[in-house]
Amino acid sequence: MSETIAFVGNLDAEEEADFLAALAAALPEETIRPFRHLSAAERAAIRIAIVANPDPAEVAQLPNLAWIQSLWAGVERLVRDLGQSGVPIVRLIDPELARTMAEAVLAWTYYLQRDMPAYRRQQEAGTWGQLAYRPPNETTVGLLGLGALGSAAAERLVGAGFRVSAWSRSPKDVPPGVTGFSGAEGLGDLLATSDIAVCLLPLTGETRGLLEAGRFAAMKPGAALINFGRGPIVATDALLAALDAGQLSHAVLDVFEVEPLPPDSPLWRHPGVTVLPHISGPTTPRSSAAIVAGNVRAYRASGRIPQAVDMTRGY
Repeated sequence: MSETIAFVGNLDAEEEADFLAALAAALPEETIRPFRHLSAAERAAIRIAIVANPDPAEVAQLPNLAWIQSLWAGVERLVRDLGQSGVPIVRLIDPELARTMAEAVLAWTYYLQRDMPAYRRQQEAGTWGQLAYRPPNETTVGLLGLGALGSAAAERLVGAGFRVSAWSRSPKDVPPGVTGFSGAEGLGDLLATSDIAVCLLPLTGETRGLLEAGRFAAMKPGAALINFGRGPIVATDALLAALDAGQLSHAVLDVFEVEPLPPDSPLWRHPGVTVLPHISGPTTPRSSAAIVAGNVRAYRASGRIPQAVDMTRGY
């Protein structure tokens, strides 16, 4: 019998139950128990923790951890809160997440390409008017980030007929039909030629505040922004100023510096902003449990910890 695995999370009761049930089904040979149900002696023996928005103080009470498995793809909070512990953190790399994110990128790209914000404004004003149609092959979508999520999104967009560019920090192979950019100069070139810019970047020291006034000023006039990466990558005040000035036409935002978005945020009421409640790439219990199960079984078989987050890069 393998030793117990700790589940450390800050989830509501229903969500926790769903994840525990999925993990139990995917790993019937393991015992997975919530942190609060573990005695002090049991906590001292834990080698693996599966975490979802964990309290760092609880993780600190597991002194003999070999590694931490995150149930989320984004790990910036874990790196911030737990990175100093030296315990390897393994992020969730889930093909289903890439599929759902690519689906969301395509859906909201269509929303902007087909002028849905303008039609919404016309409805509110009681105006009947048909706007000129802009086909996908005359619309350039620029992806910021070319990891698993960006590559999947690029393939969906190319398949839908869009002109697609993608930027990464360093040169990468790009999917067929995609124009690649890299480095600081490449980012400027991508932004200057994109009708719709889509941010899928992780939050790191280098990407925090990356999209600020200077970047917005360099964008194609009237371009739109989709941010499905992390909220602090976008400088909110600069974004609002660019929208008010007409430099940008619209922004679809699914991630924010503070979540849930505070009721007094000007983003809620700005006519040039569509606010989404962090739903572009949901983590599903069944698919994430399957990934976690594979990692745990590989570790049990070999003793090797799965590929962990690079604490220097932050992902």
